[in-house]
Amino acid sequence: MESNRAFRMTSQRRTILEELKGAMTHPTADEVYQRVRRRLPRISLGTVYRNLETLAARGIIRKLDVPGGQRRFDFNPELHYHVRCVHCGAVRDVVLKVPISPDQVLKDPGGFEVVGIQMEFLGICPACRSRQ
Repeated sequence: MESNRAFRMTSQRRTILEELKGAMTHPTADEVYQRVRRRLPRISLGTVYRNLETLAARGIIRKLDVPGGQRRFDFNPELHYHVRCVHCGAVRDVVLKVPISPDQVLKDPGGFEVVGIQMEFLGICPACRSRQ
């Protein structure tokens, strides 16, 4: 959990956010690092990791834990849903015709206070389908 001290939007954080915003693929930290290095050649992988974690802890970006794969990052922290390729792990946003909220799907949360919902669709992306 991030401390309560003042948050500074450093130039490194700003560049990381800009590169994340430009990526429609929900990149891994390594992929963000490769993009950011084009603009900030001296930045380290550790700095990118720490800043992604800080931005996620502050709710500025969203961290996606992908089963069996590397953690991915999403520029959009708002509630929305994803589809993940079961072959290559690519993640994309999906729009539901009828948005789902926890109170619509949970009849009895078993005493839990539900603070969010995470739903992921599984499929095969166009690139992997074309290789089959």
